[in-house]
Amino acid sequence: MKFLSLVFSLAGMLWAQAPAVPAQVPAQVPDWVQMEANLAYDSHPETKLDILKPKTAGDKRPAILFIHGGGWVGGTKENVMLNFCLPYLQKGFVVANVEYRLAKAALAPAAVSDVLKAAEWFQKNAAKYGVDPKKIIVSGDSAGGHLALMVGLTPKSANLGNPAKVAAIVNFYGITDVGDVLEGQNMKQYAVGWIPDSMVDRREVARRVSPQTWVRKKLPPSLTIHGGEDPTVPYEHGVTFVKIMREQGNDAELFSVPKGKHGDFLKDPVNGPATWAAIFDFLGRRGLMP
Repeated sequence: MKFLSLVFSLAGMLWAQAPAVPAQVPAQVPDWVQMEANLAYDSHPETKLDILKPKTAGDKRPAILFIHGGGWVGGTKENVMLNFCLPYLQKGFVVANVEYRLAKAALAPAAVSDVLKAAEWFQKNAAKYGVDPKKIIVSGDSAGGHLALMVGLTPKSANLGNPAKVAAIVNFYGITDVGDVLEGQNMKQYAVGWIPDSMVDRREVARRVSPQTWVRKKLPPSLTIHGGEDPTVPYEHGVTFVKIMREQGNDAELFSVPKGKHGDFLKDPVNGPATWAAIFDFLGRRGLMP
């Protein structure tokens, strides 16, 4: 717990000022973490991931496939190391920290296809990295939360890539209805950057890349974390997603932070640890903790 407290303390200082780190520069990790950086999971320059694990970890470990946010137009895997990967590592998970094509390299739905490919790669290479292939959890923040949901929900019929096999989803305030942030009162420029006005059939593309589109029966357990006053991704996205998941008989939970904004509560000395405690409780009740 002392190390986790240090993580939150450092996160509070660095959260807003962390610079974008070029993908080819490996992130700094503590001495107790072993990392293999920038492993290619597909042929594009951006489609790389880092494998991180505690040096003392044995075989058959639960693992996290983590996907960074940034509105599909920014962010890097290096920028989520401190705030997201280290808390999972501190608990003993193996972590695959994923980079993917942003809008400047390829518009929607490329990012979805990339993370599905990353999940497929991780599943195939699970034994090599001491991972139990039946205990791979997908997680992500903001646009990464959206992509994590797409990894967990996308069926073959979506024609976005091979369906993934994950044990659970931990969604940090991800977009669940892309059309809602593409136009209308909740329109966000990041969404327009990913699905621009010039795109043919942009509404259909938005539908195909929306997690809510693919809600059906027998989906992986999911935990959605969302601040009640989020100005970037409407709180209703989390509420509605959990509601329709439950209506289909799925195991879905919502952890709300009533006055939380867009992830700021994770650096809060009270709400940050409480959020992580809820995550580990959720995973523990489903037999997915190391």
